[in-house]
Amino acid sequence: MAQMTTRMKDLFEKVSAVILATATPDGTPNAVPVGAKQIIDDETILISDQFLNKTLANMKSNPRVAVTFWEGHEGYQLKGTVTIETSGKRYEETAKWIEELGNKAGQPLKSKGVVILQIEEIYGVSPGPGAGKKLA
Repeated sequence: MAQMTTRMKDLFEKVSAVILATATPDGTPNAVPVGAKQIIDDETILISDQFLNKTLANMKSNPRVAVTFWEGHEGYQLKGTVTIETSGKRYEETAKWIEELGNKAGQPLKSKGVVILQIEEIYGVSPGPGAGKKLA
């Protein structure tokens, strides 16, 4: 497993949305912005599923994903394997968090499940000579 640094975690938490990239079993790509995200630990992130359709189908048939986030000239890509949870303590806590977010925004939101990414590789996506370099 690869571990995010404190700087990577700070940036992940700071940005309002990340890009979640998936692919069908035949390789057709799909990338969507997601804002309901949390860090579980240095090697694991959580994404709540409110609106995922093609993305969810892709993850069920091909659990390899990439999550990319950036601000200005600094950015990172996390690659790994996901699991999907639709019950249990983590799902219940996430569902409550999402409902509270929706209430604050004046828009009802309901979590359909949680996507748990175990980070296996981390790459830099900042422009310049280090672009695409494996960091962890």
